[in-house]
Amino acid sequence: MMNRLSLAAALVLAPVAAQAEPVLLISIDGLRPVDVINADEQGLKVPNLRRFLKEGSYASGVRGVLPTITYPSHTTLLTGASPARHGIVGNTTFDPTQINQGGWFWYASDTKADTLWEAAARAGRTTGNVHWPVSVGASAVRWNLPQIWRTGHADDAKLLTALSTPGLVGELEHGDSHYAAGIDESITGDENRGDFAIKLIEAHKPDFTTVYLTALDHEQHAEGPDSAPSKVVLERIDAIVGKLIAAQMKAHPDTVIAVASDHGFASIDTEVNLFRAFIDAGLIAVNATGKVTGWQAMPWPSGGSAAIVLANPDDAALTARVAAVLEAVKADPMTKVEAILDRAAIVRAGANPQASFYVTFRPGATAGSYKGAATPLISVPAYKGTHGYSPDLPEMRSTFLLMGKGIKRGRNLGEIDMRAIAPTLAAIMGVTLNDAEVAPIAR
Repeated sequence: MMNRLSLAAALVLAPVAAQAEPVLLISIDGLRPVDVINADEQGLKVPNLRRFLKEGSYASGVRGVLPTITYPSHTTLLTGASPARHGIVGNTTFDPTQINQGGWFWYASDTKADTLWEAAARAGRTTGNVHWPVSVGASAVRWNLPQIWRTGHADDAKLLTALSTPGLVGELEHGDSHYAAGIDESITGDENRGDFAIKLIEAHKPDFTTVYLTALDHEQHAEGPDSAPSKVVLERIDAIVGKLIAAQMKAHPDTVIAVASDHGFASIDTEVNLFRAFIDAGLIAVNATGKVTGWQAMPWPSGGSAAIVLANPDDAALTARVAAVLEAVKADPMTKVEAILDRAAIVRAGANPQASFYVTFRPGATAGSYKGAATPLISVPAYKGTHGYSPDLPEMRSTFLLMGKGIKRGRNLGEIDMRAIAPTLAAIMGVTLNDAEVAPIAR
């Protein structure tokens, strides 16, 4: 599935001659192509993002990876590899007995593929980062403000300071300015991190800088992808992008600036909790308090999809038993199950190699997390939008915009593969990225 490109994308993929331009990569979590390309029709005022359409090149859509969620996608944006290769196969780590307190793939040591940070550092380029996923302990990042949180307690600020480049938070916290808590996904949190990214660029002028903005994703989850609050947030993010562009161009007049997103978005009205079906089938054992005491098969939810991990994946009888449970769930039209992928299909998709099955839902449904033994199979979700569906779905298309030295103006690249973005940026920087799975985009 992941090796097929549209004809339009294939025509623009070609080797690119090595350059040596500085690069600023901005990620806007959940930014849909339609919200930039068709901003007027969407009722959006985003002049800084629209600027890329005239002054640079842009994709009509970016086909992502499975699952179409934040951490796997952002690691693909940095490596050019699929989750099966780079190792970040979900947002949260696999935690069948619920002991990790909702821990995410925060640590760069979990990334198994070469990253743009590492490629740049090997070539003698300096690197900076503000809040990019999977960045804790990224030794190739010279000035690093990684993304991590735990409880929202004030001690989270101490944790983030301790895990950032020594002295960097204090250096950038001028006067009454304090760096946003890691758990803060509000637009004011994005504006704060945008200001700190500008300070970092002004102070250190990294050759390669990554900046991650998360508030649009947060608002689209809460209120839906076409909601008025989401549009307000995107317009404020556009202002942040304008300030980042100005700071980067002042620091590096010959720069290239890229804006990318990790996935699209879909509205939801149904939550499907596969844990219920697995408990009822005796595949998960729980005690009187709802604590998991044993398991033979376990869902690993990721929004519009869920990996299914078997304790013994080589047990043919167990595999058949789990397949029967999943087929029974799919047979209920209320669950909105689109497909059940087996191991061969998972390999073709470049998805989680730990999974024996992968369940994908139709837009409108989302996979629920474990909420105790009384969790119903079908319920109304607590939020209004999500992602994580199959990358085949048009609703999951993400965004790529590129502007600066050597970039053709007003060029529509058509639909591209997300894995082409990292090698394209590597070529612009004149560095070698070792594990990218497709060629760079011709400029």
